[in-house]
Amino acid sequence: MPILLLIRHGETDFVKKQRLAGRQRGARLNAKGRAQADALAKALRSLPLKAVYSSPLERALETAQALASLHGLRVQPRPGLIETDLGSWEGRSVPRLRRSKEWKVLQEAPSRFRFPGGEWVVENQARLVAEVEAISKAHKPKELIVCVGHADPIKLILAHYLGLPLDLFQRLSIDTASVSTLMLDHGKARVINLNWKATGFSDKPV
Repeated sequence: MPILLLIRHGETDFVKKQRLAGRQRGARLNAKGRAQADALAKALRSLPLKAVYSSPLERALETAQALASLHGLRVQPRPGLIETDLGSWEGRSVPRLRRSKEWKVLQEAPSRFRFPGGEWVVENQARLVAEVEAISKAHKPKELIVCVGHADPIKLILAHYLGLPLDLFQRLSIDTASVSTLMLDHGKARVINLNWKATGFSDKPV
C-alpha cells in the first residue's frame, strides 16, 4: 500500500475571516494561500510523487495544481475527498458559532453531531476513509501520492487510522498548506508526521 501525503489547501478569505466556507463555490485561495501552495510545492519538489488527488473544490484544486505542475502530473479530482456538508452552517462566522450549544456538541461529542441540514460527522468519516482506501488500492506499495483536502476531513482520516475515538478527533490540528503523512501497509497504518508546513508559514487552525 502507498504512502499518502494528506495536504490541507492554502489560505482563503474564509479562513482569514474565520468563516466556514463548506462546499460553497468561489472560495478560492487568496494571495497568502497561493504563496503557501507555491512554497509547499517547492519544498516537496524532490519527492517522487506518483499521483495528485484532490477535493473538487477550487481551493483544494488550486493547491493541488501547484504541486502537480512541478511533477508533470495532472490533478485527479475525487468527490469523496470533498469538504464536509455543513448544511445551514455554510458561510457562518466561527466566533459566533462557538457561543452556541451545537458547537459544544461538535467539539465534545462529534459522534452524536449532525450539521443542521448537512452531514453526520460519523458518516463523514466513513465516506473519507472509504475514499482513502479506494485510492490506496490503486497504487503499489510505498508509492508516494498526494491527497489535497480540508481541515476536519483530514483530522477524521487521521483519527481513524490512529485508532483515536471519533469524539477526540478535534484534538488534532491541521493548518492551512500543511502535510500529514500516512503509511498504509498490509492492513496496518502509521502516521509518520502531522501538520508539517513549509518554512515561513504558521497558521492557527479554524
